[in-house]
Amino acid sequence: MTARRADAVLFDKDGTLFGFEATWGPWAEQVIGALSGGAPARATVLARAVGYDLTAGAFLPESPVIAGTNREAAELLAAALPGADPAALELWLADRAAEAPLSEAVPLAPLMQALGAAGMTLGVMTNDSEASARAHLAAARVEQAFAFVAGADSGHGAKPAPGPLLAFARAAGVAPSRVVMVGDSPHDLHAGRAAGMQTVAVLTGPAGEASLAPLADAVLPDIGHLPAWLGLGTA
Repeated sequence: MTARRADAVLFDKDGTLFGFEATWGPWAEQVIGALSGGAPARATVLARAVGYDLTAGAFLPESPVIAGTNREAAELLAAALPGADPAALELWLADRAAEAPLSEAVPLAPLMQALGAAGMTLGVMTNDSEASARAHLAAARVEQAFAFVAGADSGHGAKPAPGPLLAFARAAGVAPSRVVMVGDSPHDLHAGRAAGMQTVAVLTGPAGEASLAPLADAVLPDIGHLPAWLGLGTA
């Protein structure tokens, strides 16, 4: 029997549990449309501020919004909107994020059920807000699978700092070395390494394998390949 690699898994949300472009591309179009009031020139300025390609309908790989917090996105947008209040915009963005159209990277319910049945403690840490994270997990009917759900506003900090990851390890009662941080961005993997955790990258977000592989113990196509990598149910 192959020994399993870990006792707990901490997932990023966007680009990991949910496909990034399929979820956040339509959301970005809606946000830019609302803030621009339908004015093409203003929409172009807003899109440029957050690194979104209106023609392609996709975020640019270098967009600071991909792994950023709602506050960071709000500050970028506010800088392109004369007189805008970043704090108020942050709250508005959080409300809009909770309503984002979701596209599961893989069928989440059976995967989380399998991981839980194998005795893995599961958590989610996102640089989105905690309320948005819980809304998305509830919409996917998997919120109860997670013993820990945190956002950048939960009081533990934000990735790439290790604080929120270590908070999960403490809550789970598991040594950091026995936790796997699973994510689609360098922010996720830098945080995992800083926390002393194992790191697994998935290719369901904007980042490519070349930028993720140096920071990861493994690069998987998606989280559906995680049970096999963990050594669950293998003989």
